[in-house]
Amino acid sequence: MVKLDVITTRGGDAGETSLGDGSRVRKDVLRVEAFGTVDEANAALGLLRLHLADDPHADAMIARVQNDLFDLGADLCVPGTGDDRLRVTDAQCARLEAEVAAMNALIPPLRSFVLPGGSPGAAHAHLARTVVRRAERLVVALAGAEPVNPAVVRYLNRLSDHLFVLSRRLNGNGARDVTWTPGATR
Repeated sequence: MVKLDVITTRGGDAGETSLGDGSRVRKDVLRVEAFGTVDEANAALGLLRLHLADDPHADAMIARVQNDLFDLGADLCVPGTGDDRLRVTDAQCARLEAEVAAMNALIPPLRSFVLPGGSPGAAHAHLARTVVRRAERLVVALAGAEPVNPAVVRYLNRLSDHLFVLSRRLNGNGARDVTWTPGATR
């Protein structure tokens, strides 16, 4: 179990941090950027949850996602893809897929792209989605340079879909979606 009793260690004062395997790296390396952006996505989800008080099912889904993102960060902070370390699994991806399918079954098909907004919850879901997409791009770049658990990329990809469909659900199953009108402001 994790025990954090000393928060200010001064270990990062020279611009380095420790990975999960104990190695030290600069704070601006791609791996740290990737799991730092996953952390940022998790914070955005915390803000989203403030708007889910009246929707316990959605809140429970996002609570699970937040826990998954800590698993994902733990996966990324240990270089490599094997050993007995905590790794994201395809079962976590499959759960997201099932939740997306269940939510999407109740929502009419789109006739245009959706602009972020409609309701506070939907807007926060869109913001979290964009941060997740940035994390996904960073993980893909990292995977191009060194081994990364492929389930991490799949999970982030599914999560952005999940947050998009959740935003539509939070907009009254699409009734309050704000849609793009091409060329409307010319």
